[in-house]
Amino acid sequence: MAIIQPGASFKDNLAQLPSIEGVARIDLIDASGAVVARIPNEAGKQGSLSVYQYLGQHFGALTPEAAEHGLAIFGEHTADAKARPGAHPNIDRLLDVIARGVPLNIEVALVGSD
Repeated sequence: MAIIQPGASFKDNLAQLPSIEGVARIDLIDASGAVVARIPNEAGKQGSLSVYQYLGQHFGALTPEAAEHGLAIFGEHTADAKARPGAHPNIDRLLDVIARGVPLNIEVALVGSD
């Protein structure tokens, strides 16, 4: 598991996470099997893609415990997301999983798997 230092920046935390090379996207799936969110591997989304891939690898699903860990990884962006709901949808999703206590499955789609 990545070592997240209290007060570390998102950039510093991100540097400790596994590579997302070869990942096309991540799908978040609810208990009914519906894709409720998709994080593509594109500019502006790659940090979130990296966090969610890591959470899936180490927690197996986006559980409330995993979501708490994800908030720590997002560092300074977590406080901004709490102050401005909707500005950081991938952090908002973590907050929602914690608030509702309902986990989501994380499925990684590799490049060329579609």
